[in-house]
Amino acid sequence: MRTLPKERRFETLSYLPPLSDEQIRRQIQYILDQGYIAAIEFNDSSEPTEYYWTMWKLPLFRSPSVQDVLHEIGECRSEYGDQYIRVVGFDNIRQCQVMSFIVHKPGNSGFRQY
Repeated sequence: MRTLPKERRFETLSYLPPLSDEQIRRQIQYILDQGYIAAIEFNDSSEPTEYYWTMWKLPLFRSPSVQDVLHEIGECRSEYGDQYIRVVGFDNIRQCQVMSFIVHKPGNSGFRQY
């Protein structure tokens, strides 16, 4: 067992290697399966003290498919590729964000367009 190298950690799942396209799809499917409302946000900083990210369009209230969410991620990335982009899941019963994970980091060419 080794100690992880010291580096910036972001949000949910940040201690794992970058998510593959299939893993991103499965996380989005989980959000939708739980009845959460998906949304895409972007910001120029991922500092933990940054509480307010800019929302890409409106939350995807009428977005029953994973492909709809992936399409919006791709559009956000094409316009704000120099920003951090994350997917969040809102619970409309508890009225709060219950999960989020980063799908794009500036300068990361590993994320594919959907």
